[in-house]
Amino acid sequence: MNANEILEYGLAKKGVTESFPFDKETLVMKVGTKMFLLMSLEKQPLTIAVKTDPEWSAELREQHPQITGAYHMNKIHWNSVSIDGLKKELILKMIDHSYDLIFKSLTKKAKEEIENS
Repeated sequence: MNANEILEYGLAKKGVTESFPFDKETLVMKVGTKMFLLMSLEKQPLTIAVKTDPEWSAELREQHPQITGAYHMNKIHWNSVSIDGLKKELILKMIDHSYDLIFKSLTKKAKEEIENS
């Protein structure tokens, strides 16, 4: 997968916006007001950060050397994922999982606004 494919996939989800709140090279995708994906546009190989359930995070890190604790994030919940060598299905599953975790953490009002938009 490349950065454009990840961007298109993420933006196709309900309530998602993109921004560059930290610097000119780190794209942040949010659902509502909360981040669910960060992507370094300059770093090679392409790397994203996604939130995952702690148990699944540990499992992913054991099975895939490309997946580590995310830099500057809570390493229990956030993974840094080097895209090279990973199956597209796994990458999409991690993006979906991150989106779902963050969406569930939104207030009832915010969820309703997104669902009804």
